[in-house]
Amino acid sequence: MINESELLGQINGGLLINGEWRAASDGSTLKVHDPATGEVLKEVASASVEDGLAAIEAADQAFPAWSMTSPRSRAEILRRAFDLVIERRDQFALLMTIEMGKPLSEAQGEVTYGAEFLRWFSEEAVRVSGRYGSNPEGTGRMIVSKHPVGPAFLITPWNFPLAMATRKIAPAIAAGCTVVIKPAALTPLTTLYLAQVLEEAGLPAGVVNVINTSHSVDVSAAIIDHPALRKLSFTGSTAVGQQLMRQAANGVLRTSMELGGNAPFVVFEDADLDAAVEGALQAKFRNIGQACTAANRFIVARPLVGEFTERVTARVKEMHVGRGTEEGVTIGPLIDHRAVEKTLALVADATARGAELKIGGVAIPGPGSFLEPTVLTDIAPGSDILREEIFGPVLAVVPFDTEDEAVHLANATEYGLVSYVFTQDLARAQRLVETMQTGMMGLNTGLVSNAAAPFGGWKMSGLGREGGPEGIEEYLQTKYTLTANPFAS
Repeated sequence: MINESELLGQINGGLLINGEWRAASDGSTLKVHDPATGEVLKEVASASVEDGLAAIEAADQAFPAWSMTSPRSRAEILRRAFDLVIERRDQFALLMTIEMGKPLSEAQGEVTYGAEFLRWFSEEAVRVSGRYGSNPEGTGRMIVSKHPVGPAFLITPWNFPLAMATRKIAPAIAAGCTVVIKPAALTPLTTLYLAQVLEEAGLPAGVVNVINTSHSVDVSAAIIDHPALRKLSFTGSTAVGQQLMRQAANGVLRTSMELGGNAPFVVFEDADLDAAVEGALQAKFRNIGQACTAANRFIVARPLVGEFTERVTARVKEMHVGRGTEEGVTIGPLIDHRAVEKTLALVADATARGAELKIGGVAIPGPGSFLEPTVLTDIAPGSDILREEIFGPVLAVVPFDTEDEAVHLANATEYGLVSYVFTQDLARAQRLVETMQTGMMGLNTGLVSNAAAPFGGWKMSGLGREGGPEGIEEYLQTKYTLTANPFAS
């Protein structure tokens, strides 16, 4: 096992602005806590509005040169960064476990997933293309070309500290954009460590600037209002995303918004029940349920409800709760005590309306912010747990009788990020591809995320896509040029 103190000592806790690691202009700091113990892991700089403005100005100054750097050069830097992240897999995994709480095995999986965005977009950097051809009248030649949109402001959440950073930074770099990234104040250490890796990979000063801050609202507003900014990418709650979009409207910024989710997990009577149970555990309890893609509502065919709930409950009983670095732990702490209180409030509302608590539903005494993994059944219509994103290890079961009813229940939400469907009926599966109102869908699988696929939602779950060939398009803008017909007399 890597020594935690030694690892923390390797991380520069400053702000990275124009290639220089510096303290906050006003000397402010913020403390990063281990959610499993409550102890302070490290104190890092907390950017002021002045620091935020310095960061966007550095990105603006670096943009002309970086945008003209060859695609191959950008690709090679990203590929070197990928190799370095994989080489330091154990360090990144441990860092995520101690600052966010997820079990070490899951953190290892995030290193694989997060690093893949660096490799994928290193390959996409050299594939940006346009087109050339005659206009229909034959009077000229049309040239359509793609260009980097400009300096970008990236705001990442705390739940996937590496993957959310690479999923935004990598396509921006590949497209020729410069960035300011603001990691969540709860989990800035992984982003700081990634920035050091990018420097080591050869990224020029000012291309990526990192500002940790406990003054997020003021610092973000100042950056968004800066005339140099051309792109805003945010992952987080729908309410915050709406506010950021209002602010972005002043500068008519390009925006990407990956917002809230309320994922349905639908199990039909003909489903492979073994596969459905495995998929349910994966879709619900990965990352301690703290994922926008986490299954929120388990909509199960009435004939299967009893057996499905019994099997899932038996598996949940076997889960081991503890600090993610401990051997055998499958459920770590929630990010903080507020998250525990919010989750317990949803459980209390459901049980007050008649839901049956099969297991869990209580907080585990500290230190740390732990909650027993929970299974609820017989959820009544109107329960808060059916409308709100749970973001915790709570599995809530609702029965259905017909396919139409299942689709209606699944779509009865303002969100539309991802859905999960288990059925062995091919015709039904094809119908559900058409009728489920989500931007992503897992068919007989509980895990959909992949760097090569477009990640994003419909309705109130956001705008734009991250990953896949679509991901780099979010950082490109299109130019059309008409040249006179060279053969005209």
